Amino acid sequence: MHHSSPIRPKATLLVVDDSPDNLALINKLLKDAYTVRVANCGERALQLIANNVPDLILLDVMIPGMSGYEVCRSLKASAL
Repeated sequence: MHHSSPIRPKATLLVVDDSPDNLALINKLLKDAYTVRVANCGERALQLIANNVPDLILLDVMIPGMSGYEVCRSLKASAL
């Protein structure tokens, strides 16, 4: 008897970086194994997270506007 394993959806990663080159590279490297979403600023990251919480966030701390540290504080303070 052949048992097939259930198909699991790919884990979702959110990559937050202000460098388009970094976002493109990370997306290219990880897109086959993960569902990759990208944001180029902290505010956009929080919008994406509010709509769909990722399994993992790769977050640059030195981004314009809201820093990565501020994004972390905001996430910790939220009810996610």
